[in-house]
Amino acid sequence: MKQTITKKQKLKQLIYILFPILITQLGLFSMNFFDVTMSGHYSPSDLAGVAIGSSLWVPVFTGLSGILLAVTPIVAQLNGAKQQDKVAHSVFQGLYLSVIIAIIVIAIGAIILDPILNGMSLEPHVRKVAHDYLAALSFGMIPLFAYNVLRSFIDALGKTRVTMVITLTSLPINVVFNYLLIYGKFGFPELGGIGAGVATAITYWLITCISIFIICTNQPFSNFGIFRHFHKISLSRSKEILKIGIPIGFSIFFETSIFAAVTLLMSTFDTNTIASHQSALNFASFLYMLPLSISMALTILVGFEIGAKRNQDAKEYSWLGVGIAILLAGLCGIILLLFRYDIAGIYTTDPVVLKLTAKFLLYALFFQLSDAIQAPIQGALRGYKDVNITFLASLLSYWVIGLPLGYVMAVYTDLGAFGYWIGLIAGLAVGAICLLLRLLWVQKTANQANIQKES
Repeated sequence: MKQTITKKQKLKQLIYILFPILITQLGLFSMNFFDVTMSGHYSPSDLAGVAIGSSLWVPVFTGLSGILLAVTPIVAQLNGAKQQDKVAHSVFQGLYLSVIIAIIVIAIGAIILDPILNGMSLEPHVRKVAHDYLAALSFGMIPLFAYNVLRSFIDALGKTRVTMVITLTSLPINVVFNYLLIYGKFGFPELGGIGAGVATAITYWLITCISIFIICTNQPFSNFGIFRHFHKISLSRSKEILKIGIPIGFSIFFETSIFAAVTLLMSTFDTNTIASHQSALNFASFLYMLPLSISMALTILVGFEIGAKRNQDAKEYSWLGVGIAILLAGLCGIILLLFRYDIAGIYTTDPVVLKLTAKFLLYALFFQLSDAIQAPIQGALRGYKDVNITFLASLLSYWVIGLPLGYVMAVYTDLGAFGYWIGLIAGLAVGAICLLLRLLWVQKTANQANIQKES
């Protein structure tokens, strides 16, 4: 990354960093998609087992890996402050934490997975597939969490195209191993949905090894000497990562788990309504990759500028990112409005489900507008290392306002299932306003601090 002067230069650098992040996020989104769909072509029960396993794993992984995202603003600020000699030590502490987190997840999973699955009244084969899929996945958890640290380091230097290439490389690897292990091709064992878990674990090991090779052999990463020396565990540096990372992790967990909670609450509705809800939610999650990618780009750029003590540049990047997100949300809203029936047709041909999905997609339009404000501001605040308010805003918007309001509107009004979406939209709007006010306060405080230093 380099210092930018004009808004045109900032826009160019933001897009340069943003585009690979977007492709990377879509690639990671696709990996889970291939696990589910390829298992579905094997058998419906294997599809159900993998889908249940994924629904249990994704909120846990996204929340805990969020802790490791603290490496991004830490490295970005060190790089901006030209303190590159401290980067390797911070990255190594992140790797230590990643291994510890993975081991804890595996240990807790071994204890509570059976009781959770037993309480879900699943068919025996579906339960076995879900259990064994997650058991197979556990063999790739240590490299997966480690990869998140290495990816954060690479991205923090602005080299997001590298992680894009690694992710795009991982997709065909995952698909090939899925094909070999799910269907038992070319002498490989026929494992069904369980094979998807084995394939994904193998993929996690490979992308981690590829990342280590690139970091050790390619500039500018090799200049930092990440693996050149052994670094002892540092409680102070680990504490810094946890202080920033735990609020990020909880914030992401609150966000991902709320949709799982709504899906469980909606089990009281008929099958057509549940299918429509899931279809519209899947497409809304796909569109969310846009503001999420902008958020991740802003963490890198704002962190870099704050590290270099260029508060005005950090401020300009923040609002530029929010502006782009709102513009894209407007375009997505128009697409949803005009082509909602065509989009619904991607998921179903049943006329009842298609009509309901199209109606849910209208509510997804308002999701986009709130996310366009909330997600980029979250990323900007992380660049400032200001994460506690983001955590509280997520708790407030989703669990204090969104879910209770949605439940009341779904159960005690004629809105039915749509009440949950209205509740979540209202919660998102409140969260967006809170984060907006926080960003304004953080930027004002940073400017005042600069003025005091200069005087």
